[in-house]
Amino acid sequence: MDYSKLVEVYLELEKTSKRLEKVDIISDLLKNCGKDDLIRIVRLLQGRVFPLYDERKIGMSSRLILKVIGQSAGVSVSDVEKLWRKKGDLGDVAEELLKHKKQTTLAQRKLDVQKIFDNIRKLTEMEGEGTVNRKIGLIAELLTSARPVDARFIVRTVLDELRVGVAEGVLRDSIAKAYGFDANDVEKTFDVLVDYGEVAEKAKEGKLRKLSLEVGRPLRVMLSIKVDDVGEAFKAVGKPALCEQKIDGFRVQIHKKGKEVKLFTRRLENVTKQFKETVSVINEHVKANECILDSEFVGYDPKTKKYLPFQNISQRIKRKYNIESVAKKFPVVINVFDVLHYNGEDLVNEEQEKRRELLEKIVKERKWKFVLTDKLVTDNEKKAMKFFKESLKEGHEGLMIKNLKGVYQPGRRVSGWVKLKNVLEPLDLVIIGAEWGSGKRAGLLSSFVLGCKHGNEFLECGMLGTGIKEKSEEGVSFKELTKLLKPLVVKEEGRKVKIKPKVVIEVGYEEIQKSLTYSSGFALRFPRLLRLRFMEKSPRDTNTLEDIKKFYKQQRK
Repeated sequence: MDYSKLVEVYLELEKTSKRLEKVDIISDLLKNCGKDDLIRIVRLLQGRVFPLYDERKIGMSSRLILKVIGQSAGVSVSDVEKLWRKKGDLGDVAEELLKHKKQTTLAQRKLDVQKIFDNIRKLTEMEGEGTVNRKIGLIAELLTSARPVDARFIVRTVLDELRVGVAEGVLRDSIAKAYGFDANDVEKTFDVLVDYGEVAEKAKEGKLRKLSLEVGRPLRVMLSIKVDDVGEAFKAVGKPALCEQKIDGFRVQIHKKGKEVKLFTRRLENVTKQFKETVSVINEHVKANECILDSEFVGYDPKTKKYLPFQNISQRIKRKYNIESVAKKFPVVINVFDVLHYNGEDLVNEEQEKRRELLEKIVKERKWKFVLTDKLVTDNEKKAMKFFKESLKEGHEGLMIKNLKGVYQPGRRVSGWVKLKNVLEPLDLVIIGAEWGSGKRAGLLSSFVLGCKHGNEFLECGMLGTGIKEKSEEGVSFKELTKLLKPLVVKEEGRKVKIKPKVVIEVGYEEIQKSLTYSSGFALRFPRLLRLRFMEKSPRDTNTLEDIKKFYKQQRK
């Protein structure tokens, strides 16, 4: 397919904010799309060239794209940068400059979807001397052959800033409509494949329901609903119920095939290298040729033998160097609580109690290395409450309470699993703005604007400045946040900056109040940063405006 045809679809999608219209536009495209281009087109509609679980990243910075645009349009980098400050979008900059480019390329070629897709993917394969120039050349090759409007979307795709409003729900419904499937079946398939490109291909072939789990490919994890007390928990999951200690750890999906082990986060990132010392532990303590386990990795102090807060283990997630020394400083206990696949058999549709029984047979426990989560099966509220208090006393978050007859539902937040905690539910929010500090914080970002999810946008719901430390060794610091956020600044107005919604943080607060100041209509009273969560949660996983409304009503009761 010619790339220009896909661009026409992008332009149509930009013109409407109506969900059903977007579904119609995309479903028409998919119906007329050949099988060879289908995966590429679906991924490009999301502004990506790799599936969610693929650890490869495009890795082109805004500074490199400035050079690409300058080279393609025949202007200086400083001229590109001036226009960028004015427009705030490098895609728009590329389009405008290419309309008036000073040089005409003699050997232009017609761009097709495969050429765009392949050139962008090649960016991840380059290394060694001259890599930067080769990367610039690959994208410049596309821009010099592109129409100005094509250039806008090529640049945005490379920078992961497509912004045409194609959320996962829109894509799900588009595939369902294009190929005559129920949207729930499409979503269930996505929860296993975690790639709408492959989901569309399966749907086109009529094989949507003929799927099984694949060891080595992560699936979306099952999520829980918060309850306020044991009585509400039993009402949700039934009696008797499986009660397990809720650990303040890092959710990890364990994939074992022979001696090969792969570890994936809740966000489907491969973190096997960061926790490579656990591979031998898993092989030693799991009696299975192949399996998929659900677990929490929890950091502990090797001297005091006490669990550490999540923030300590989070230091290991993005670590590229000195991995072994950090592993010794912050060792982990693997707390396993579910088995989803065992020796060729998928278990997601097996009952919870049967999965737990199998888990207890195939796991050999070893204290401070590899354990099963502590459990209690009961129909007695007093016993459950006692177990809850014991869990809190041991430094855990509370309890997970599960339906004994329930199945494992990937990607779902359902009443089969509920969580009972002893505090106001913290919120996972995105930083969408900030202000440059002054005095001792000069040159650092401070006063961070918090955003909650609402459809395809993020609405302001408060300003945060507490819970952040002056020194990195004391916790998350202003310097650390500035380093994370500075590359994501998309617009500056005096001291205020607008930030691309990428960095997710967990926020505590005293209460939620109604507010005319923020676009969500709500504000958090005394918000404080509890921990960074962008390593395990993406912006699409953050709390929504509906969540905030719900919590507001609950606290009023």
